[in-house]
Order: sequence, then structure tokens, then C-alpha cells
Amino acid sequence: RERRARFVGKNGACNVAHKNIREQGRFLQDVFTTLVDLKWHHTLLIFTMSFLCSWLLFGMVWWLIAFAHGDLDHSTRLQRDPREGVEGAPASFVPCVTSIHSFTSAFLFSIEVQVTIGFGGRMVTEECPAAILVLIVQNIVGLVINAIMLGCIFMKTSQAHRRAETLIFSKHAVIALREGKLCFMLRVGDLRKSMIISATIRMQVVKKTTSLEGEVVPLNQIDIQMENPVGGNSIFLVSPLIIYHVIDKNSPLYDISPVNLHHHEDLEIIVILEGVVETTGITTQARTSYLADEILWGQRFVPIVAEEDGRYSVDYSKFGNTVKVPTPSCTARQLEEDKSIM
Repeated sequence: RERRARFVGKNGACNVAHKNIREQGRFLQDVFTTLVDLKWHHTLLIFTMSFLCSWLLFGMVWWLIAFAHGDLDHSTRLQRDPREGVEGAPASFVPCVTSIHSFTSAFLFSIEVQVTIGFGGRMVTEECPAAILVLIVQNIVGLVINAIMLGCIFMKTSQAHRRAETLIFSKHAVIALREGKLCFMLRVGDLRKSMIISATIRMQVVKKTTSLEGEVVPLNQIDIQMENPVGGNSIFLVSPLIIYHVIDKNSPLYDISPVNLHHHEDLEIIVILEGVVETTGITTQARTSYLADEILWGQRFVPIVAEEDGRYSVDYSKFGNTVKVPTPSCTARQLEEDKSIM
């Protein structure tokens, strides 16, 4: 039989494609999140075009102000009244913005205003109130664009999934006896010294099911109870831990044996680890999944934590290593029934 597509990849990426979304406008209602979710080259392209378009727009506005006021009229600019400087003589012509002779100079002045370079060759005078108003508006627009750009870049560089890259899961899961019961086990570890605070872990079984009414559910998600060395779902992930699920009568793995395990192509077990990053306070989530052929029956993870020179040492080269152990080749139901008979 053809292997079923994964719902969640080994790296935690969800294998789901969204098609035929008719309400695309909903993405524009949350522009900031949309910008953060975009790929880097799309985000940088949008920011570059935002700056260029704003510079060109306000450059055109400055050129129109200069044109309307007559600043571009060379005869007006160059003409000097012979009586200039004489008491009672008319004052010389004062432009709205000095040294604007063409659209190019207006565009350069627009860049100087928005990025606050201020070379000193061009400046706004008190001759035109409209020019002062445009100066205020362009400064506000530039500050808004800068704030959005810095916020998006910060969020993209500090996204929670970046921290999840150093949270690792064993490549295979195992089923073996623990405390006389069949258990589904996996190993999880953190490669960084900075801890994940309030870390919790949960597991789900995703498989195709059919209800009593004949309704087919292609991706039915069933939560399964799990145990860990410190009890409950909260874990202290200072060193790699073996997380396990006791296969009892409430488990969806209750009727699975090593013989029929690999015939469950539609079986997928998803593991989700959540916690708060100690250094940034951002909540992160790491995910992985195990298909039927990635579950090893009758094996156990080898120990990787040892005490050396007064401290504990973790050998990550053995993180996913397993060894064979005696394990009944029957389902958890049959094992429980045999114990009850004995």
C-alpha cells in the first residue's frame, strides 16, 4: 500500500496546503502579521518600495509647491530689484524651499526630509504655510514606515520557531515494557543551556476514521494521555528526557501488535512541545511526528546521561540509539487479559 502523506513533518512543519481562499481581504485586516509571515525577500521588497514610493510622492508634492509658488521660474529667481537694500524698497523673492530647481532637486529634498539627513543645501522657509504642513506630514509618514519596518524585522528575527530549532526529538519512537506495561516512548532534548520555562508536552494520534453514521473523518485528532519522569505534562527540560505513554484500554494503540503495526499506514502520532523561552519570554512550540514504520517494537533508548568530575554529562551522539529488550509480541489488550487470567 502507498504510504500516507504526513500531517506534520519531522521538522515540525505542517503538511497542509490552503487552496481556494476567497476572502483574501482578511489578510489585509492584520497587515503587521501578514508582513511578518512573508518570506524575507518579499518583506524587503515591500519595504524598499514603501520608501521609494513615499520619496517619489512627496518629491512630487515639493515640486508642485515650488511650481505653484513660482520657485522654478528662472527669471523670478535670478531677477534682482535694483533698489534692493534701499530703505523702503521691495524685498527680494523668497522661495518656499531654497535651491529647488527641478524635480530631481525636489526628490533629493524629499529624501533629506524623510531620513533626516539635512545636507544644508535645501531648507523650508516661512514663506509658505503649505510647505510647513507637508514637512510635518512627511516626517510622520517616515516615522510610521520606520516603526513598521523595525518591528517586522525584530519579529522575523526573533520568531518562536527559531528557538525550536534547538529542541530535538528522537528520530524513532519505541514500544517496550515499563513497570510491566507496554509503553510508547520517545526522547526529547534541548541543545541550548538557556532553558524552556514551563515546558509542556502532549501527544495526538491522527488517523482516518469512520463514524457510526458513516461519516469519514480523514484527519481525526485524538489526544492520548502521556507520562513523564516528573509527573503530569509539565517537564523540567534541563537534560534529555524519555517521554512515554502507557498503552491501556483508553489508548488508541491498545489493539496494535508488532505484526499489524506496519499495516497501519494511516497511523501518525504527533508530539507537541510548548514553553516560554527563558531569554526572550516568547512562547515557542516544537513539533514532530512518527509514522508506523518509525515506531520500533521491543527496543529501548540507551542511557546518555553520566556523572563525570562532579557534574552530569550528556552524550548527544547516542541520543537516538536504541537496544533490543524482551517485549511480548502481542497487543496491550492481550497482555492485560493474560495477566488477569494468571
